[in-house]
Amino acid sequence: MKTNSIINDFFLVEKVNFFEQMLNQIPDLIFQLTISPNDEFNITYLNKNILSYFELNKFELKSNPIDVISNKVHPEDRDAFFTSLNYSKQNLEPWRCEFRIITKNKKISWFKVDANVTSDIDKNTIFFSTLTDITDIKEREIKVQESETRYQFALEASKKGIWDYNLTTGNVFFSKESLDILYLDEFDDINTNSKWDERIHPNDLKDYLDSIQSHKDRKTPYFENTKRVLAKDGSYKWVLSRGKIIERDENGNPVRIIGTHSDVTHNKEKENELLDHLDIIIEQNNRLLNFAHIVSHNLRSHTGNFKMLLNILDESNDKESKDECLTYLKTTSNALSETIDHLKELVDIHNAIIHKKEDLNLNAFLNQTLEVLSKEIKDNKVKIVNKIGEKDTIKFNPAYLESLFLNFTTNAIKYSHPERHPEISYSSSVENGKLVLVIEDNGLGINLEKHGEKLFGMYKTFHKNANARGIGLFITKNQIESMGGSIEVESKVNVGTTFKINFNEEI
Repeated sequence: MKTNSIINDFFLVEKVNFFEQMLNQIPDLIFQLTISPNDEFNITYLNKNILSYFELNKFELKSNPIDVISNKVHPEDRDAFFTSLNYSKQNLEPWRCEFRIITKNKKISWFKVDANVTSDIDKNTIFFSTLTDITDIKEREIKVQESETRYQFALEASKKGIWDYNLTTGNVFFSKESLDILYLDEFDDINTNSKWDERIHPNDLKDYLDSIQSHKDRKTPYFENTKRVLAKDGSYKWVLSRGKIIERDENGNPVRIIGTHSDVTHNKEKENELLDHLDIIIEQNNRLLNFAHIVSHNLRSHTGNFKMLLNILDESNDKESKDECLTYLKTTSNALSETIDHLKELVDIHNAIIHKKEDLNLNAFLNQTLEVLSKEIKDNKVKIVNKIGEKDTIKFNPAYLESLFLNFTTNAIKYSHPERHPEISYSSSVENGKLVLVIEDNGLGINLEKHGEKLFGMYKTFHKNANARGIGLFITKNQIESMGGSIEVESKVNVGTTFKINFNEEI
């Protein structure tokens, strides 16, 4: 019996040595930790890899294991390390923990402990543990996190939003910055592409959809579009969207697009303001050139006549010839005076001092005009058709509105067709929120292909009418434009003419 016992002990020692040698050959870091009911720590097993990896001494571990462990664990991780260890001990649950280790050369490495927990008959808690070096993984995670933090900081600083569009489901993720542009929040129902499209201004929607489609069709390397988008407060914000397809299916169809949003409202408003100013400058420059041309052309004619007549007076000794020249000089002087009056009137039109605006009823001013011209209307058997709304009013200069009705009405009578009674129709409508006045006649009409560019020119006449001066349309057009409006004309020879006056004031 004694011999058998010795043999059994021998084989047991051999088996233990065998397993110990096997564990020492495994590259993993393996250890066994035992904690007594009195919370005394005891490292009951360490394979050689742990000893060399952490530069540990067996005797040091046996004498004071908890201090050795505590000194190795990074100060910032110690509390979490021991808290998780105690929790596993009390609940006999697997121990999982990530922590940093400080080596003798002050190098910091990340480790993950994985341990199964059990207890023996003496109520000792035993941890069968492996350690895994996760330094590379953690460093990559930290770099990614730092990169994301920098990106998020840059994103917040630039006030750009992020959007992520899944074309398969139609769902879109909008970042907080994107929602902030439109004064929206996470509780607002805007998580699909159709919900976003509904907010785009109708005048901008087609261009926006075309831009996306061009990128889907690989015609453009990325998507970029600026449009107006309805905000939560009812206003429209100018939003610059940029995006790129990052995923396509096996058939090449786009599956996912990601991009950014930028609020460019301020820039767009400044741009529009500059364009408005540029339009005004161009318009004023054109008017100045036109005015210079009028002054040069018309005054030159008068001064030429004066020079010629004065030369004749100087050279003639005949009293009858001199009297005739004096008569011509008076006529030329009167014509010059009239031209100067017209030029002064033109200057006054564009002088902001006289741009007085009042709420004017169109019908009241039309009836006033018809009363002034009642004799001419009766003598020429003119048929008047009034379709202007009874309550149609416009903010306009009273003198200009009176001039407008008088000029167009007298012209319609003056240039009526000899083969039919004149008919003049007045009507009003609203287009794009602004009032439009239309005046139609059935008169001689104008060949617009031939005279269209000269129609509103000063002293331009297109019919052999002895009373035509060619100043009425010129003055009226300038009066309308000085108030921010515009005028359009349609005409056919022997059919009639239609003038369309677009007022600038919204109603």
